[in-house]
Amino acid sequence: MGGRITALDVLRGVAILGTFGTNVWVFTHPQGASGFLADFGSGLGDDWGDTVDSLLRMLANGKFLGLLSIMFGIGLAIQHASAVRRGQRWPGWYLWRSALLLFEGLLHYVLVFEFDVLMFYAVVSVLVAFLVGRSSRAQTGWMVAMGLLNLAVVGLITVALLSGGTTTGDPGFVVTTDSWWGGVQDRVTYFAVFRAEGVLVLPLSAVLFLAGARLFTAGALEDSARGARLQRRLVVWGLGVGVPLNVATTLAGPDWFAVDRYVCAPLVAFGLLGGITALVNRMRAEPGALRGGLTAVGRSALTCYVGQNVIASALCYQWGLGLARRWGHLGAPFTAGVWVLVSALLVAGASWWMRRFPRGPVEALWDLAYRAPQRRVGRARRVGR
Repeated sequence: MGGRITALDVLRGVAILGTFGTNVWVFTHPQGASGFLADFGSGLGDDWGDTVDSLLRMLANGKFLGLLSIMFGIGLAIQHASAVRRGQRWPGWYLWRSALLLFEGLLHYVLVFEFDVLMFYAVVSVLVAFLVGRSSRAQTGWMVAMGLLNLAVVGLITVALLSGGTTTGDPGFVVTTDSWWGGVQDRVTYFAVFRAEGVLVLPLSAVLFLAGARLFTAGALEDSARGARLQRRLVVWGLGVGVPLNVATTLAGPDWFAVDRYVCAPLVAFGLLGGITALVNRMRAEPGALRGGLTAVGRSALTCYVGQNVIASALCYQWGLGLARRWGHLGAPFTAGVWVLVSALLVAGASWWMRRFPRGPVEALWDLAYRAPQRRVGRARRVGR
């Protein structure tokens, strides 16, 4: 792996494809994002189709996004360790990296997908960048404070839903899928609505970022006795405790969606981190097609994250092939089929590309934008001498 942590890219690949397992329901709804939001309140008790849909959504809802957030924190810790090892000032140029991520996320939101997460990751990364080098006590204090804030917000939402003070469902507007340009205009018009969840989960994201950084420093990804102990603990808490709670909140109905998505799902994400890492570390043989494909997706994570939404839009929306309008009424089988198709295309495409190039196409462009100002500053300093 050329010095790379073996489990790291597999975890990123799983997180990217798993996140699409949540987003794919937006693309496969006949009315797109607005229809998805309008049907959000459908529960287990409506009919058999709604029951199957709810259970399938439970498999991906929030868990892989939580895993992706943890992985982002791990990546931040790696960047910090690299800067310290080279004697570079921190956060220094990392803030430029955050600014680029914010710009990329804005482009992705406006041009492609209503529920982009990159913008919020960029914002949280700035806060965590200033914390990752501080003492364990300071980091723990921030994690506790942000965790309590997240629980308070979730509690308020849940009380409001249970008391009938608010509801989930119809957003009150329609986002067009008939025209790509019309969709762009709608995303600009309803910017505040579609960005609301990201603002809501900023405290949770900060907790997951810091937790990822702490776990990496503690050796949670290591193929060692210390790493194995941490992985077992993550599995016990994440899967042994988190999964039953996740099932319970799903069965309780849509009024508990905030607890389900912002408390139980992140807990399960830690179990996935421990379980997948332990499994990969036990594999001594050369990686097969599945593991190799997930690794390729993980190494080109930004490309695949944006690419899966572009492909799904072109397949499902009316400005593309319009499959959602024709087959969306089938519900879960159609949605699962689109997920399998897009995931297979990503795995095949990423595997082909990464055998020939060191970075994914978006990563390569991103690296050019990140390195260019550093080179200019370096040249100016040399001339100044």
